[in-house]
Amino acid sequence: MARPVKEEEEESEDEEIEEEEQADGWNDWEAGDEDSEAEFLCLFCDTKWNSREELFNHCVSDHAFDFEGIRKSMGLGFYGSFKLINYIRFKVASNKCWRCGLGLQSKESLLNHLHEVESFNYDCSAPWGDDKYLQPFLQDDALLHSFGGDDDDDDFYDATFLPDERDPMVEVVNVDEALMKSVIDEEDILDIVATETGVQNEIIKGMDVRQSSQVPSKKSKDKSLKVSFANVMAREIKNVNESYFGSYSSFSIHKEMISDKVRMDAYRGAILGNPTLMNQATVMDVGCGTGILSLFAAQAGASRVFAIEASEKMASVAKRIAKDNGLLKQNGEPAGAIDVVHGMVEELDKRIEIPPHSVDVLLSEWMGYCLLYESMLSSVLYARDLWLKPGGAILPDMATIFVAGFGRGGTSFPFWEDVYGFDMSCIGKEVTEDAAQLPIVDIVDSQTLVTDPCVLHIFDLVTMRREDMDFTANFELTPKSQNSPSSSPNMAIWCYGVVLWFDTGFTSRFCKETPTILSTSPFGPKTHWSQILLTFKEPIALLSENSLQNSETARKSGLKIGTDVDPAVKIMGRISIARASRHRSIDASMEITGVGHDGGTQTFPVQIFNM
Repeated sequence: MARPVKEEEEESEDEEIEEEEQADGWNDWEAGDEDSEAEFLCLFCDTKWNSREELFNHCVSDHAFDFEGIRKSMGLGFYGSFKLINYIRFKVASNKCWRCGLGLQSKESLLNHLHEVESFNYDCSAPWGDDKYLQPFLQDDALLHSFGGDDDDDDFYDATFLPDERDPMVEVVNVDEALMKSVIDEEDILDIVATETGVQNEIIKGMDVRQSSQVPSKKSKDKSLKVSFANVMAREIKNVNESYFGSYSSFSIHKEMISDKVRMDAYRGAILGNPTLMNQATVMDVGCGTGILSLFAAQAGASRVFAIEASEKMASVAKRIAKDNGLLKQNGEPAGAIDVVHGMVEELDKRIEIPPHSVDVLLSEWMGYCLLYESMLSSVLYARDLWLKPGGAILPDMATIFVAGFGRGGTSFPFWEDVYGFDMSCIGKEVTEDAAQLPIVDIVDSQTLVTDPCVLHIFDLVTMRREDMDFTANFELTPKSQNSPSSSPNMAIWCYGVVLWFDTGFTSRFCKETPTILSTSPFGPKTHWSQILLTFKEPIALLSENSLQNSETARKSGLKIGTDVDPAVKIMGRISIARASRHRSIDASMEITGVGHDGGTQTFPVQIFNM
């Protein structure tokens, strides 16, 4: 399942009331008594300091982090500074670089990795702009209490909180569910979601930030923040989900998916080709769309099929299709097997009563671009844990992401170099530079690959947890022995980036009669998923180690590895993929190192991509 990749409210306050409320409401956030000495814990290591100034001087000298410089350059006031500190503490606790998002194996590795910030421009979408970072990561964090009325900055109108004139559609980013569990109880969230329209003074899109300062005491402030956080989370997730599921109301998307022969043959083969698995089985189809997979299941002999669809329009369509084909379960008509249920699987208990652990086969086509885009997998895992029988089947049950290096043919250079006889290569250069920041969804010709592929990561849907959707994986790419019949064995080839694709497996664990693989590989037929290209900031020259032994370049040293005069013999890489702060999006970071013939290495800048 893949597809092509606001309200605003404003309130005015009387200035005198505002000043009075600010004076009354935030006194408890000012620094503590002068007689008490607060211990300021470093943002990155375990050292403690007597003052904020000493701490930040230490961060500059030891951790390449200039807080005051960033604060001034970005115009961070009280809220921006507050959220930036919590954001960094949150990242460091997860052994992730606060600047590039790269996940490290240990805190020691993180401290060695920390690097200077190249530049920061004013950007309303700064990663710490999310309101969840208003919640202190550490209890009684002295550093947070050090920001108060003594600061010269405008405390309430800081750059990370106000709407950007360049982008009037200001959005509050989704509050991550895992972090929210530490902010408020799950029951509180459900209660607030249920009474969303009755909650007043919530933090909403385009709000006047002065509103959040009008809290008479710290106790009432904390209570207000709990309500605000929960309301932000509920409303933003609701809006994103409505947009997401609403997009699947377009029949053109379903036509594209049903026309994907690779997709349909794999699912049809797995369902109809394994009668022992499907006969008299209770099946749940998560995200049924038109209901085509549910129809296959009923055709294969399933006794009951729960077809779950969050789009109201498509649920209605699926019900009509099942009825037109005599497969809809209706009162008085026991012959029908399919029961179409409108709603998200996470809210299924509000729509229909299904006994826990009563489903024999869990069926879903949940995959998006780069496998994980759209985050449908979490819904499948939710259904697995609640309704699948012990030992029950999941189709598909395995998923694997692959990676390979691509050459010049995978870029736009060849197209722009000859446009009806005119040289427009300057456009190709600019497009390639932009591609180093944004992933590209495209069909890749296998002939453009310049390295052998390798496995990046494997998911076992039977055993994986929801948090396993976020991962960091290392890989090693070596040049093909011969990239084209005309290429010289001693000629370096250029790798411009990496391409990602996935396979999903209907393995013999459950499909004992007819195991099946659905592959989106560039070596096979095209699919609507295409492939994902992550472009390097600069290409890397590669030459096989055997060729280097007979080449003059093997005797050169002291040069930058990965150039035509000193090509690399392999590329070592690390890719991290994680669910982004924006609901149903993913972030990816890529770190690349070229390895020379003598074992020397050349590390290239870390790159961040968002989908």
